[in-house]
Amino acid sequence: MAGRAQIRTNKSALIAMIADEDTITGFLLAGVGNVDLRRKTNYLIVDSKTTVKQIEDAFKEFTTKDDIGIVLISQYVANMIRFVVDSYNNPIPAILEIPSKDHPYDPAHDSVLSRVKHLFSSESVASDRR
Repeated sequence: MAGRAQIRTNKSALIAMIADEDTITGFLLAGVGNVDLRRKTNYLIVDSKTTVKQIEDAFKEFTTKDDIGIVLISQYVANMIRFVVDSYNNPIPAILEIPSKDHPYDPAHDSVLSRVKHLFSSESVASDRR
């Protein structure tokens, strides 16, 4: 099928995370953490000292690695690099925005939810019929 993205079929894939320390710690305790041979982790802890450039670089690194299947990113962190998150359109790794302890989830800012709403909106259905 021309024009469709090829979906990789790895036997296993990792979950990458970009979030605050409490969120990362919870996922690490659940066994999601990984350190590869180059001593690179599959997570980035965002605090007051983390720059937007570091967040953007981590996002780009996680979305280009072959062994990552899902990237979990706190919504308030995703808002810092919204232009990068919104421009990402590959199916794998999937990008999921999650709430954090100090920042509640706001569906108005979720890029995946907005794409789904646009897909199923009456405007897009009407334009397809023309």
